[in-house]
Amino acid sequence: MEMRQDRTFKIMLWLGGISFFLLLLLIFILLFKESLYSINAFGIKFITGKVWDPVNEKFGLFPFFVGTILTSFISLFISLPFSLSLALLLSVYYKEGFINKVLSTTTELLAGIPSVIYGFWGLFFLVPLIRKVEIKLRIPPYGVGILTASLILAIMIIPYISSISKEVIKMVPQDLIEAGLSLGSTTWEVVKKVILPYCRSGIFAGILLGFGRAFGETMAVTMVIGNSNFVPENIFSPANTMASVIANEFTEATKDIHLSALIQIGLWLFVLSVIVNLIGSFIVKRYKIR
Repeated sequence: MEMRQDRTFKIMLWLGGISFFLLLLLIFILLFKESLYSINAFGIKFITGKVWDPVNEKFGLFPFFVGTILTSFISLFISLPFSLSLALLLSVYYKEGFINKVLSTTTELLAGIPSVIYGFWGLFFLVPLIRKVEIKLRIPPYGVGILTASLILAIMIIPYISSISKEVIKMVPQDLIEAGLSLGSTTWEVVKKVILPYCRSGIFAGILLGFGRAFGETMAVTMVIGNSNFVPENIFSPANTMASVIANEFTEATKDIHLSALIQIGLWLFVLSVIVNLIGSFIVKRYKIR
């Protein structure tokens, strides 16, 4: 009886894995099919092109690729110190009590807020604040731009990175922590030399999840990035991401070549997301504690 249940469970797991793979394959095939028109029309120039002009049917992906990469990495760089600090605070220094409950509840609430709400908050609070900074720096006071979008994304991905990191840190064997403390190490030394090395692969998995969230975010970024179809000159410049240009122009694309170009951007966004996840999975396995 137990062998039959075990076999049934394995079959269900295999069916789930195959279904997930087929779903990814179908998504790729659909995007590729709908992108063929623009692929045949522009070829490799679509990736390297810096001009996006639907009126004259000139389409280039490069400005949006740069905007996506800049906002994703800047937001990740900003959020990492806060995410790891919050995870260590809740899993090492304040495992229980009032502070733990308040911060844990707040983090969960931040994760559940719709992205459009973050976008409204960015428009009415963050944009005027950035504009004042730009005035003091004597640069064009757009308010919207790469930095504003990155700050919004940083706030949005902090709950994801901190929650996973917190759970991973809690899985560190208590014997290792007590052994480090018994040798005369301070709590920080135990964190630095025992906890972080032990769960580095799990923390990286949380970082990867946060990066993926920032990489594909659409609504909040669209509202505060400035929607400029040019390669950004600096972090204060208005720009566009691959996701935001699709959101802005998809309903207005009346020409087949324009629609196909937007779908091809979606195809490349899908491919890049898969590549990032594959690289992340390799790194997680490579540095996993055995």
